[in-house]
Amino acid sequence: MDAIRKAAILLLSLEKPLAAEVMAQLPREHVERVTLEIARIQDVKRDEQDSVLNEFYDQAKDRTPIERGGLEFADELLSQSLGAEGAGKILESVRQSMNSVPFGFLHKVSADNLLTFISEEHPQTIALIMSHLPAALAAEVLSGLHSNKQLEVIRRIAHMEQTNPEVIDDIESSLESRMTSTLNQRLEKTGGVQTVAQILNITDRMTNKTILENLEEDDQELADDIRRLMFVFDDLLKLDNKAIQSLLKEVENSQWAIALKGASEEIKTKILANLSQRASDLLKEEMAYLGPVRLSDVEAVQQQIVDTVRRLEDAGEIQVAAAGEGDQFIN
Repeated sequence: MDAIRKAAILLLSLEKPLAAEVMAQLPREHVERVTLEIARIQDVKRDEQDSVLNEFYDQAKDRTPIERGGLEFADELLSQSLGAEGAGKILESVRQSMNSVPFGFLHKVSADNLLTFISEEHPQTIALIMSHLPAALAAEVLSGLHSNKQLEVIRRIAHMEQTNPEVIDDIESSLESRMTSTLNQRLEKTGGVQTVAQILNITDRMTNKTILENLEEDDQELADDIRRLMFVFDDLLKLDNKAIQSLLKEVENSQWAIALKGASEEIKTKILANLSQRASDLLKEEMAYLGPVRLSDVEAVQQQIVDTVRRLEDAGEIQVAAAGEGDQFIN
């Protein structure tokens, strides 16, 4: 496996905001090659991903040796900074957090995934598992159960008393084993053009502009595919007036005043045209009053507005079509 593919797999293993930060630190020629590789990746086997992560861990460990740690060292640091009494309170909280929590491995599992494994279990088993989940996750799981089973599970949770620790251990071990086995056998569906678009959407404008322009030289079709899946501030022109009006209700005038400082005349015209005359005049006055604004501040606010567009689209309140798909609609 070559270094570029390893880098691409490592980036795909990170949360997208962190992947974007890492990309921003790479030399331009490396960014282009890694981006192209990410776009081409479709499936990554679990053992291939594990190999990359283990290699990265080994290299990072060799470069950054850490010879101290543990509760004793933490106690020493806290005592020096907070005093004995303050350190004692925090350390006790840490000790409690480190104690094993039944079904703790489920706390970061999505409700949908959890339902796949427990929906056919006996109501008593489901009740036992749900009673050890965070309330928000338990509520999602409950909503996904059949209505008849919901009542049975709630009744059993309400009447549940102390449970034999061995029973809890057996159910926990069985569930963890089944989930781990299934997830390890599954091929990870990752990468692809969609992932590249999501990463580039949260990089700064100059970075994603440079990447796409250089990518065009090697693969015009791929660059076009990525652009169609991205939505940037300039794409507000793709929204119809009803969608713009919905967006105006969600974004403060003070945000528009900053965002429009760096916008094209077409976008300014589109936004102002969807306001009343009085609101339009007030926004123009606020923009003039602001004076010069740092580019980084403008881009940050523009990104907030783009995030709002995505949120409204996810909620089904507006619809954003890719270029060439025709008109957009609002529900």
